[in-house]
Amino acid sequence: DKRLVMADKLFAQGDYYTAAGLYRQFLEPPVKKKNTSDFPLNANRNAEGKTGKAGSREDIMYKQAESYRLAHYWKEAAEVYKKTFEADPAKHADALYWYAVSQRSLGNYKEAVEAINQFLSGNVSASRFEQAAKNEKRTLDFIMSQISRPDLPLFKVEKLAAPFAKDKGLFAPFIQGEQLFVTSTQNLPTGPNQNPYVNRLFAITISAGALQQQMPLAIESLDSTMNQGAVSVSADGRFLYFTQWKRNERPSIYVSPKTANGWGQPRLLSINMQGTSSQQPFCSADGKYLYFASDRDGGKGGFDIWYASLNEDGTTGTPVNAGSINTSANELSPFHHQQSNTLVFSSDRVDGMGGYDLYAAEGVVNAWQPAANLGYPVNSSRDDMYFISTGKNLLDHAYFSSDRGMECCLALYQASKAGKKKALSGIVSDCNNESPLADALVVVKDVAGNTMEYRTGDDGRYSFALSAELSEISITKPKYEGKVSGLTIESVNESAWHTDTLMNQKVCLEKKLVIRVENVVTVYFDFDRSAIRERGSEQLDSIYNILMMDTLATIQISGYTDGLGSAAYNAKLSDRRAKACADYLIQKGIDPARISFESFGACCPVEMELINGRDNPDGRSMNRRALINIERSGQETDE
Repeated sequence: DKRLVMADKLFAQGDYYTAAGLYRQFLEPPVKKKNTSDFPLNANRNAEGKTGKAGSREDIMYKQAESYRLAHYWKEAAEVYKKTFEADPAKHADALYWYAVSQRSLGNYKEAVEAINQFLSGNVSASRFEQAAKNEKRTLDFIMSQISRPDLPLFKVEKLAAPFAKDKGLFAPFIQGEQLFVTSTQNLPTGPNQNPYVNRLFAITISAGALQQQMPLAIESLDSTMNQGAVSVSADGRFLYFTQWKRNERPSIYVSPKTANGWGQPRLLSINMQGTSSQQPFCSADGKYLYFASDRDGGKGGFDIWYASLNEDGTTGTPVNAGSINTSANELSPFHHQQSNTLVFSSDRVDGMGGYDLYAAEGVVNAWQPAANLGYPVNSSRDDMYFISTGKNLLDHAYFSSDRGMECCLALYQASKAGKKKALSGIVSDCNNESPLADALVVVKDVAGNTMEYRTGDDGRYSFALSAELSEISITKPKYEGKVSGLTIESVNESAWHTDTLMNQKVCLEKKLVIRVENVVTVYFDFDRSAIRERGSEQLDSIYNILMMDTLATIQISGYTDGLGSAAYNAKLSDRRAKACADYLIQKGIDPARISFESFGACCPVEMELINGRDNPDGRSMNRRALINIERSGQETDE
């Protein structure tokens, strides 16, 4: 069939979409109305409907699917691959592999996983795609881990509206001031069977975050028969570097000097090597290096990232391979983020999300750390390339190119990532026994003078969100000495996807000394009890601190009861109360020789227990007591 002959010819020339249409015309011919008056004198004159040497219908379907795939029409490719495999699974098992790839490119990950598992579970030992299928399985595993990341709400990725670039592509951005330099395509008149589209450089004005009409970049003596793309400007603004090539020839890097009306006549850079490709230049912000991609000898395979020193006159030094960031796969479109010392590039290596992914490596030109995949949603299952950022952080005012939107070609996208929230956490404890202090008041002051208050929990911990930089923190609690200080961050817990928690150093508070040596302390007891109550423990702890500070001080303890009970019983009860106070201090380490005690029973009430002949419970409670007298040693002590 003449359509198959033309389709095969166009496929060989790289015009895949047109070829796919011709294959479809053959496989799905329009229904013709039969004219009974026609007499087929030469029915096979054009051999229409015959496969000839093209093989079976399934073979032609496979070619059609290949054409759609290579033209990046993934939906159509998936449909035809599936039909091809189902029609002849023995001969066209490879169609199942490509069906999985197409479904992954469409974002249909569940279908892609099912197809690749089916392919690998079959007899693929003789298939040329066995290793590719295993790599695809790894790609799908990585995708599934990425799309379930908990920090996805922090990211924002959106396509930039550019109606003037519809069906033309818009990629390889470079920002200089208020202008965005990009690569797009033009439709030029050509001869028969020639691709009419060529790449050109354009300047787009950015206004309020929107892209205005693009204008061709003014470069003197530009060869209209050549493609131009991937532009970069030197740090001082004096030189324009870009890729230029003719169809079916290898690309090279050119430089143009700045002129009054635009850019001067391009000249070929010395870094280009005969018989190899050099492309996608990027000038570092410090003016020292030109990064680029090349498949020259001395690399690790495919395209590698290289760099060369930049000279004052716009020329370059000897190219050097960027080293460890390169692999046996392809590494393309380098960009160096000066603020974070990070090199970003695109690679089709295994363990990405499919197609080309963006990777980032921190370091310097001769010592890069291992490159990390920027992950979803910056990367997609399609091609993601040509990253650039003008912000302080890598994903701040960042732009890149992707064909994820099922367009004909690469489009411009903008990416940003909100910073993780910050929180401050710490623990307040008792300096004496390191036990946590609950309900301590934590007051923080930020650099603007604003204050915020928080309370510690039962575990002595405080934790609160930070909305500004703090200058001071104060912690207080009744019966404790307060503390005011700056923050001392001991560690940062970054395990939560949404918040980094700054751990302040542990703060302990000293109990206040609630008495002086000349005071008499009264410890009260419950009815008919000699057990020390909580308040009594605090009082005895304060006495203990006094005795430890003044090692020559001594105490006298007197025990009392209320008027209820017999005299004999009250004498014993008052004795137990005095002794309980003494034992408490002795158990804490006070020498018994420094303590004396005496019991007085119901003697000497301080409150009336009967008022107008009626019982006074409050008065009786004030009489159930122990008096502790501290005798000074003669030296001064503090509160």
